[in-house]
Amino acid sequence: MPDEMASPLIRGRGGSRYFEATMSELDAPVIGILGTGDFSRSLARRLVASGYQVMVGSRTPKRSVALFPEEAEVTSQMEAASQADLLFVAVFPEHYSTLVQLKPTLAGKTLVDVSNALQINKDGPSNAQQLADLFPESVVVKGFNTISAWALQMGPRDGSKQVFLCSNSSQAKNAVAQLCQRMGFIPVDMGRLSSSLEIENHPLYLFPSWRIPVLCTLILFTVFYLYNFIHDILQPYIRAGKNNFYKMPIETVNVTLPSVALVMLALVYLPGLLAAFLQMWWGTKYRRFPNWLDRWLTRRKQFGLCSFLCAALHAIYSLSLPMRKSARYKLLNLAFKQVKNMVEDSWVEEEVWRMELYVSVGILALGLLSLLAVTSLPSVSNTVNWREFSFIQEQFHKAAEEVKILKNKPDNQQIAALYGLYKQATVGDVDGARPGFFDFVGQRKWDAWNAKKGLSKEDAMTAYVVEELKKCCN
Repeated sequence: MPDEMASPLIRGRGGSRYFEATMSELDAPVIGILGTGDFSRSLARRLVASGYQVMVGSRTPKRSVALFPEEAEVTSQMEAASQADLLFVAVFPEHYSTLVQLKPTLAGKTLVDVSNALQINKDGPSNAQQLADLFPESVVVKGFNTISAWALQMGPRDGSKQVFLCSNSSQAKNAVAQLCQRMGFIPVDMGRLSSSLEIENHPLYLFPSWRIPVLCTLILFTVFYLYNFIHDILQPYIRAGKNNFYKMPIETVNVTLPSVALVMLALVYLPGLLAAFLQMWWGTKYRRFPNWLDRWLTRRKQFGLCSFLCAALHAIYSLSLPMRKSARYKLLNLAFKQVKNMVEDSWVEEEVWRMELYVSVGILALGLLSLLAVTSLPSVSNTVNWREFSFIQEQFHKAAEEVKILKNKPDNQQIAALYGLYKQATVGDVDGARPGFFDFVGQRKWDAWNAKKGLSKEDAMTAYVVEELKKCCN
């Protein structure tokens, strides 16, 4: 019996023999990677997890072999280039020239450029275009540069799922798109290789869609804060010499935030109204909106989230109001004045109700805004659909047709109930006055419809299908 303790803890990798054994076990495409950096290691792990055979080309294979998973074969750049039909070029752009010796071997093969620029390049050429110039007989696809090494290693559940692709060859681009899907990412076709400059600049922009919403939020906050400062602090100080400057850090900010939140929320829905007005004015929905309106429409989610931020901060500031020393001193002064004036009960019903309603409406508004903010997340909005509503609506129309051909004729009371639910589901609450005294049929219809007043269309559809139709069928 062999001694298990004498066997090494880490088995030998076996070099190319291990790769040949793996190749015989799995019938999977061979993907090559040129480079041994962090991105290459994460990419190799993701490709292996997706069922691909991976060959990593390195200038020093023996030193790099321990950095990659056992299923990946670390070999020379020449061997990796000869064995794989699709290769990821994961080296710095300034080192592209070191790969020129592989030009005959890479002829006719697909090269995926994953590099990024160090700074925004608006003039060109892009790194992918430079790679295409160095290897004119190869097909270059730009992609995976917007995916971090962390997202590759952890999979599409963390980070962005979209992978922007562009190439002059549709066949090569489709092959890389299939590879993206198999890895769990979503390929986005950006057109020809000339779009690679835009893709390379994309990671360098810091919150590109947030610049205008944040700027609007800051401008609105400054305007409202200055107004409240002049009205509540500066004016009493100049006229009556009353020192209210202690209100600046909390009270004035707290009064300013809800105004900013309301205006920002209005800016979320205003572009939709303007777009609808323009479509009706033009008489078509196929005409392109002006650039300013188009940019506004694409940033509505950011405006809404800024509004939610202001509303949440307003709630936190409001909760902190009783904690301040100034609030405690005011409370003591009021209590002293009440005792001095011999007032036993200072209850003011109107003020109490006003404050209760303010707080209740504020909580409801914050809850609704929180719901809108949560549903704006892609992971949540992608699961929100109208499937249930569509199912109920389909069953409703089916039931409405079956009512016309019932074998057992329902009585007048059941017909009236069905009529009321049908009108409530299709029109809504009854409007108009009750028919005259001599219009008996109209009165019965109006009464049946009015009996369902307040019932939502969805609930009316469900009740029509589930309850009343069953009664008639029975």
